[in-house]
Amino acid sequence: MNQDNEISHLLDLMPASGRMMTRIVSKPESTKVIETNFPLPWQRGVRPIPINFDLWRQLSRSQRDLVLLRAVSVLTAVKWFKPDLDRVIALAGMIGLTVETLQTDAVGMAVAGGLTALAINRIWREKRSPQRELDADEAALKVAVRRGYTETEAAKGLLSAIETIAEIEGRSSLNFNELLRCQNLKKLANLSFVGVPDQVRQS
Repeated sequence: MNQDNEISHLLDLMPASGRMMTRIVSKPESTKVIETNFPLPWQRGVRPIPINFDLWRQLSRSQRDLVLLRAVSVLTAVKWFKPDLDRVIALAGMIGLTVETLQTDAVGMAVAGGLTALAINRIWREKRSPQRELDADEAALKVAVRRGYTETEAAKGLLSAIETIAEIEGRSSLNFNELLRCQNLKKLANLSFVGVPDQVRQS
């Protein structure tokens, strides 16, 4: 596998938003096949997708395509500054904390700081929820369908990739979110009638 040709193929595969917001970088020293580091609010600009191409080449073509599309879906879905109640509370808390700090009001600082921490914690948990993981998989499948895969082929490719990556990285078992993702993908690939219950998705 020629690395430059592979990167060119992956860029062609990405949706336009992925090409604008992300950048594929070679990371040969990594023990992971691919990384999707969660972007923090102060990390602006293009979001990197580090890939160890020595490990990457052990995946099949469909596995590589789906894993890359999934990574792009994860990174482009994170919108820290989209206005909603939690973000408004976090912003109000930060402004309040600044004002109370300038006025050296200890009680006001504690209240504003607590409010800010609570709102940011809620946003962080929302971004890490199982539902977000499943949404990223399903978004990747939709792009794959636009690139010529059937939904069943795409779901099977991503499902097998999750299991193969764990083997390549020397992990003896999948984590909780990976198990949920596998169950959801089995349903989408028509390999199982059982999906992921709504109460588990929202946990």
